[in-house]
Amino acid sequence: MTNANAVSLRDGIQIELTTGETVVIDATKPAGDIVVLSHAHGDHLYTQAPTDVICSNLTARLASARREDEGLVSRTTHPAVTQVPAGHVPGSRATIIEDPNGTTYLHTGDFSTRNRFTLDGFDAEAVATTYDIDVLITETTYGKPDYVFADQAVLERRIVDWLNESYDTPVILFGYTLGRAQELELLVSRSDRERLFVTDAIRKLNAIIEESHDVAFDAEHYDRDTTLGAGDVLVLPAQTNKLSFVDHIVENTGAVKAGFSGWAIEDAFKYRGEYHETFVLSDHCDFSELIATVDTLHPDRVYTQHGFADEFATHLESEFDIVARSLKKNQSSLDQF
Repeated sequence: MTNANAVSLRDGIQIELTTGETVVIDATKPAGDIVVLSHAHGDHLYTQAPTDVICSNLTARLASARREDEGLVSRTTHPAVTQVPAGHVPGSRATIIEDPNGTTYLHTGDFSTRNRFTLDGFDAEAVATTYDIDVLITETTYGKPDYVFADQAVLERRIVDWLNESYDTPVILFGYTLGRAQELELLVSRSDRERLFVTDAIRKLNAIIEESHDVAFDAEHYDRDTTLGAGDVLVLPAQTNKLSFVDHIVENTGAVKAGFSGWAIEDAFKYRGEYHETFVLSDHCDFSELIATVDTLHPDRVYTQHGFADEFATHLESEFDIVARSLKKNQSSLDQF
């Protein structure tokens, strides 16, 4: 029997099992009996390292590299917990939790069902074949019908074609240090561009990912003595796009700034980021893929988080015979929603 009050949003997602154990997922200061980490993006990563954590080996290595002051992550397992590829970024995992009372929970974490670059997408059909998911806890970053993306091959081709067509101009591509940066590097390798530069932070993660995946990024280190010219590409962390050193590069080389996101469907993304060019490229499911995932898993109850959580929950309740609620911090009872 499903406990309607078992799932809450506090410091991370918390799930109270009938054993008395608390599962804590993606907490900044994990304080549960069973600690889970979905992936190593900063907004899901701890600030205070847990003693033992359930995560992929690659996520453990990436987390340790990104939280060097906290030391190495110690991985563990638990008989009630299974992880499967989430398809979001290298090392990302969705988490299946089987409570002894018969309730099975699935926490997707950030996820994508598309096979992209070196990643296998989240396979809802495979999960549904093995598990009867009662409670789904899903991210809903693009949980509105406005956000439906073209086929992956089409999105990637647009970017590679643009890199070729603009060959005579140096370009600066902005993406998250983990995931998006590596995708952009691989797209550059498929273009006619000759030199690819990245920062130390990106190179450090590249090296870890190269050891885990059959991939080589072939990027050079960018420093203040590097001069960009025709055929050159510089990949920078997304949060640097408005910094003065970037303006200096643009002014001195005529470089073009390009942003990449599912939010690029909207013109506002281009203007907010002060980009010259923008392209749709996402590590998350679009609306139609979120719907397909719910339809395939057919849970009794859905909790939504991130992005258009309220809107997606409302859509599920009106279109599917499913109880759906968006998670609100520190609410633990359904009648509080």
